[in-house]
Amino acid sequence: MKIEHLKKNGIDIAVVSGDEMIIVDTQSALDFAMTVKYETGADRIVIDKNRICGDFFILSSGIAGEILQKFMN
Repeated sequence: MKIEHLKKNGIDIAVVSGDEMIIVDTQSALDFAMTVKYETGADRIVIDKNRICGDFFILSSGIAGEILQKFMN
């Protein structure tokens, strides 16, 4: 995973790229978010959708809702 730190209009943004699957479940999403925050200080993240498991985009699986609820808390 490669994390690039950008600053646009005074806003910190982390752009994440790589070849491996980064988010496969709730715990990996939380670990990912905390790693990015720790390494860059950015609270806005850009990630290629191919780095997120396909079940995330199937709303009936509940993974997206679970992850987003954890992020909100």
